[in-house]
Amino acid sequence: MMRVAVVWRGDPHIAPPSIENNRLRGVFDALAQRGVEALPVVYADDVVDAVRDRLATLDGALVWVDPITEGQDRSQLDSVLRDVASRGVWVSAHPDTILKIGTKEVLYRTRDMGWGTDTRLYTSFAEFRDALPRVLADGRARVLKQYRGNGGNGVWKVEAARSESEAARDESESAPPRRVRVRHARRGSVEEEITVAEFIERCAPYFAGAGRLIDQPYQPRLVDGMVRCYLVHDRVAGFGEQLINMLFPAAPGAPPSEVPLPGPRLYYPPTRNDFQPLKRKLETEWVPELCRRFEIDRDGLPVIWDADFLYGPKTASGEDTYVLCEINVSAVFPFPESALEPLADAVVARLRHRRAGANG
Repeated sequence: MMRVAVVWRGDPHIAPPSIENNRLRGVFDALAQRGVEALPVVYADDVVDAVRDRLATLDGALVWVDPITEGQDRSQLDSVLRDVASRGVWVSAHPDTILKIGTKEVLYRTRDMGWGTDTRLYTSFAEFRDALPRVLADGRARVLKQYRGNGGNGVWKVEAARSESEAARDESESAPPRRVRVRHARRGSVEEEITVAEFIERCAPYFAGAGRLIDQPYQPRLVDGMVRCYLVHDRVAGFGEQLINMLFPAAPGAPPSEVPLPGPRLYYPPTRNDFQPLKRKLETEWVPELCRRFEIDRDGLPVIWDADFLYGPKTASGEDTYVLCEINVSAVFPFPESALEPLADAVVARLRHRRAGANG
């Protein structure tokens, strides 16, 4: 029997949750129906060696661990996953694949693709400090995103906040603003007005180590919602739609503090009719180009990942365009039920391929 670990971060010193009560119950069940034994493995940094030894005995590992969780990162886990993968254990998603397409830098590296926009990359704090005021001088809002994060952590909407007299004085000079309105995308955050210098200093921690910031223009059609495309390898296996998210604006005339609360993400099968143009773009153009650019073959793509899209400007003929907001690879959950069967089939195919290679 093929055996695969289902890995998530938790407290390994207590009894792991039963499969029956596990949030990933559907994954366990779908694999069991295909003759794959899925084994729960709870990860924490203080049991890294035990997890390494456990994974090395299995055929594969499916990993659900966020890049940042309560001050913890994935550095030790990624080292383990690279190690066991080098010994023949199949891993999804492999840490090297995450670094290629699962960080916010992918927005910059693919900015000239059909899903791209005017995206900037700041690789040092000094570069960011010098460039941001000039970028904001045209008065248009920007969205800044830290290199690795989740749950809106390190994502900021920022725009110039000029008084009428300042705007009149600065318009002809395209002068950098003195103050900005900023809003963090973390739940519970509110809009603030602070000096540019204060905001820049607030972003300094994002440049620690290999940190950096990615800068995109704010998309006014955010009010039309965000579409999440769930993929198994290179095929769309379902959709999510969220109509109100953390950077949704207040209603016209309402104070900035009265923004609507984020709504739920609703899930749909890959057959939803109005998302078919986006599905075709992804499967026939954008994912193949992504693989070419980052030298990833089809089977090297994760067995479950997603790409978030905002609506861009409509074309002259009234068709929607789409702007890539982020790609999630590290811990994609929840996802539509329609993705379970193709996910499980992909796991079986990869494990059989691994065994055939080992026996060949």
